[in-house]
Amino acid sequence: MLIVGINGSPKKEGNTAFLVREGLAAAAASGAETALIHVADALADQKIPYCTQCSTPCRGACSRDNLLGEAFNLLRLADGVLIGSPVYFGSVSAQLKAFWDKGRVLRKEKALYNVAGAGVTVGGSRFGGQETTLKALFDMMLIQGMMIVGDGFIEADCGHQGSCGQAPSGSDEFAVTRVRLTGKRLAEVAAATTALRRHRG
Repeated sequence: MLIVGINGSPKKEGNTAFLVREGLAAAAASGAETALIHVADALADQKIPYCTQCSTPCRGACSRDNLLGEAFNLLRLADGVLIGSPVYFGSVSAQLKAFWDKGRVLRKEKALYNVAGAGVTVGGSRFGGQETTLKALFDMMLIQGMMIVGDGFIEADCGHQGSCGQAPSGSDEFAVTRVRLTGKRLAEVAAATTALRRHRG
């Protein structure tokens, strides 16, 4: 079982990356294999860093034999995905949006259909747009056919929408606790739904 984390921040060692790693560590402690994608790295060799809808249906031209293609190939193997984003004007980062928009080819392939998904967001203040950013993450995942889980776990509580943190996230004990629960729940649901992903071969 593979749980893939996506760091949607332009910073590889920032607040979002920290919380995504905490969630992945919890998933690993539950028995999952984990991997981390930094969207800034995946987009680094793109001539045009955003989707221009160059073909319909998408032929995936922008992800052939490059860093983006490597990231997408990892997602094609994922049983669960933990997506993290900083709050940018109440929504996801431009880098994450560009990465996900270029994933039209994954949608065409139904590559993420029935993959379990969860979200984590970080804002500059306690009520700084984290939940609206989570909602954007959920919409992005639903359009790929993913199954969304929150930050609850049977040994704790039923949870809420997902993990929300305040920068600096390393000092936000509540956010760390919630994202660890998210990682455990994501691994649990991914393991329980393996049969739903048999269409991927």
